[in-house]
Amino acid sequence: MRSSAIVLGAILVLVGLVWIGQGLGYVKGSFMTGAMVWVWIGLGTAVVGVALISLSLRLRLRR
Repeated sequence: MRSSAIVLGAILVLVGLVWIGQGLGYVKGSFMTGAMVWVWIGLGTAVVGVALISLSLRLRLRR
């Protein structure tokens, strides 16, 4: 269960980084390119991913 939370968190971080890159115009070829709203959505997604990884690792250390 905890390993799957870490994997899900890592996927969320990667997706968030891609969305940030698209919002900033670094990743081309999408309707999301250059739209600042995707920077904020990507940032939120990446933060949720980091929080999930951190929570999962804390629970793992307690046991």
